[in-house]
Amino acid sequence: MSVHGKIKEGIENYIRVIRIAKKPTREEYKAMLKVTGIGILLIGFIGFIIQMLKQLLESMI
Repeated sequence: MSVHGKIKEGIENYIRVIRIAKKPTREEYKAMLKVTGIGILLIGFIGFIIQMLKQLLESMI
């Protein structure tokens, strides 16, 4: 397949996805926001715990 054919196929796929996609409802948006926020907080908390353990281990040495 030529480069032109691949580009055309890619654009057709993008257009198909845009036609199928829909704007989320307010409830879907709130749920997505909550899940994302919880994920960010969880990752931050894990990083904080790792940093505290690192400092604790360095002070023992």
